Amino acid sequence: MTAPNGVSLPDTVPHNRSTSPDALLMTRQHLRGHHAGFASRFIAFLFDCVVSIGVFMLALAAASFAASVLTGQSIHWSRQNLWVVIAFFAWEFFYYAYSWAASGRTPGMWLLGVQVVGQDGSRAGTRRGLVRTLAFPLSFILLGLGFISILFQHDRRALHDLIADTAVIYAWDAREARLRSLAREGSSQRHKPHAGSEHSD
Repeated sequence: MTAPNGVSLPDTVPHNRSTSPDALLMTRQHLRGHHAGFASRFIAFLFDCVVSIGVFMLALAAASFAASVLTGQSIHWSRQNLWVVIAFFAWEFFYYAYSWAASGRTPGMWLLGVQVVGQDGSRAGTRRGLVRTLAFPLSFILLGLGFISILFQHDRRALHDLIADTAVIYAWDAREARLRSLAREGSSQRHKPHAGSEHSD
């Protein structure tokens, strides 16, 4: 795998059980640019499901409230309502397409520190983002078989990645900088002399 900056990275990640800020920073720096695994991507997807569906439900509730104020009648939306179904799928398409096209990250991917890029390591961009969003349902329609390749391929690309010519990598960015700051603060605290440790002669 070649990282977006063109630097070739090793394929193995050393195992380190330490959870200190220095150890976490070293691990994340080592992972940066590597293909993201199934667990990270799945957890990010679950988080995105909660966020996107939650926002949609809040929007429906707000629309119901506004309609009741304007008409004086209570309105309840049903999942059998065609317009609700169309609005839901349109919103889901926008949620993923915009996120992948604009930054390569949905909120869930940002939380897990992973990012969609082109297979060559370049920015995903609008075309890849749209194609990936359109192809994304295919991985589900085929009984989830579109995700199996994440477990076995060395570049961990799902079916929709193969179609869109994309890959998912670890990209910590702001979180990495934050850990570096914490590591420096912890180091300065360890080396700071305690008050009263020096005695006058």
